Amino acid sequence: MAEQPAINRYKALIESIFFDHWKNGVEVFEFARADIKAKAIELEIALPDNIGDVPYSFRYRTPLPDRIVETQPKGREWIIEGAGRSRYRFKLVPATRIRPREDLIVIAIPDATPELIRAYALDDEQALLAIVRYNRLIDTFLGLTTYSLQNHLRTTVKGIGQIEIDELYIGIDKRGCHYAIPVQAKGGKDQIGVVQTTQDVRFVEQKFPDMRCRAISAQFMVEGVIALFELALKDDEIKVVEERHYKLVPADQLDRNAVRDYRD
Repeated sequence: MAEQPAINRYKALIESIFFDHWKNGVEVFEFARADIKAKAIELEIALPDNIGDVPYSFRYRTPLPDRIVETQPKGREWIIEGAGRSRYRFKLVPATRIRPREDLIVIAIPDATPELIRAYALDDEQALLAIVRYNRLIDTFLGLTTYSLQNHLRTTVKGIGQIEIDELYIGIDKRGCHYAIPVQAKGGKDQIGVVQTTQDVRFVEQKFPDMRCRAISAQFMVEGVIALFELALKDDEIKVVEERHYKLVPADQLDRNAVRDYRD
C-alpha cells in the first residue's frame, strides 16, 4: 500500500467513491463503510485504523476535493451525512455560509475563566467550550438557567448513525419549561455547517422529545470576541434565530457607561 499524507489519501478515496455513484442530475446517493475499504484496496491506498475517519474528516474538518465541488449547481453544495450504521449519504443542499456579522455591538462580560484553565486548554475548541461554560454565556445568551450535562457526547441517532455533540446543556426557564441545548464550538476559520446542526437537532428530537431544542454555535472571532448563534433548521437550511457577540474583560476594565447603555 502506498504511504501518502492522510489528507491526500482521504481525498483520493472520497473522490473515487463519489464518481462511482454520481452522474449529472443525481442529487443524493448513499455509500457504505465497506465501500471505502474496497476502494482503498483498488487504489492501493493505506487506510487508517478507524475507517470512519475518512468521511468524518469531510463532514467536519476538510473541504471536499475540487472535482466534487465543480459538480455543485449554483447556490447548492454537497454534504456528507450519516445514513445509519456504517452508512453515509452524499446530498445536495442549499449552500449555507453563516459568518459573524460585523455590525453587531460587542457586549463586555466580566471574565470568570480560571487562569489554570486558560494555561492548559489544548486547542481552540476545548478552550472555547471551557470559556463559555465558566462564564455561563449560554445562560446570558438565552436568558435561561443552564447546566452542562456532558461534553464530547458520542451517541447514535436513528437514520443518521454515530454522532458527536461538542457539549450538551440542560436548561430551565422561569415557567419551569425544560430545554436541551446542544452546543457546537468553532474556531475562527471554521464554518457552521448544516450537518452538525441537523444531527444535534435530530438527537434532541429522539432522546428528549418532551424538551424544547435550542441549538447553539459558539465561534471565536478576532481579539477574543465570542460569537454565539441560536440556530434552527428549515427545509435543510440553517437559519439564524439570534446572534450576539461577547468579549470577556477583567472587572476593573468594564466601561460603566456601556453597562448602563445595555439597558436600552
